[in-house]
Amino acid sequence: MRIVIADDAVLLRAGVERLLTEAGHEVVAAVGDATALLSAVSHHRPDLAVIDVRMPPTFTDEGVRAAMLIRQQDPQVALLVLSQYVEERYATDLIADSSHGLGYVLKDRVADVDDFLAVLGDVGAGGTWLDPEVVQQIFVRSRRRRTLEGLTPREREVLSLMAQGRSNQAIADTLFVSPGSVEKHISSLLTKLDLPPVDGENRRVMAVLRFLESEDRS
Repeated sequence: MRIVIADDAVLLRAGVERLLTEAGHEVVAAVGDATALLSAVSHHRPDLAVIDVRMPPTFTDEGVRAAMLIRQQDPQVALLVLSQYVEERYATDLIADSSHGLGYVLKDRVADVDDFLAVLGDVGAGGTWLDPEVVQQIFVRSRRRRTLEGLTPREREVLSLMAQGRSNQAIADTLFVSPGSVEKHISSLLTKLDLPPVDGENRRVMAVLRFLESEDRS
């Protein structure tokens, strides 16, 4: 893949660039701020952009705002957001329009090279990947999480795995249950959450996060 990297931390940026290059990818630009990121994406039209959430000048949300602008202007560019902290609101904002080709990974995950490259490959191919800690925080910090109290512990586990973009078979393998059992849990939890059952892994993730976002902002 042709990739743009945006991170103000020089050593991390250089490390990710080297890692991706050694894995056979082409890093067409490596920049340190959101303005340079937008310029690089516009100029190079990469397959994927790896973006830090907090960058100059305020080190608050420049990176994620740039990511949302890229999603609007260049929806074909896959986005892999890296963050030192869990920013659950940004995850829901990014996925609100489309979860196609979107990943949100904590920087600690970069330490596991194989996992990071696998996530990057999945996102670049159009998949969705949310760090399990991000998913957990979305549940924990939602101000009106009482809507989830009607779910059984197993349904909560299934919902968490759905939000990570797992297929029914992957959920079944993780929980050591049959695919048929997973389908029943999904049907039940969607009914309890007043969410229509939909086809497609990305649409399922979007449905879950849109629900949580609407509850948080109502």
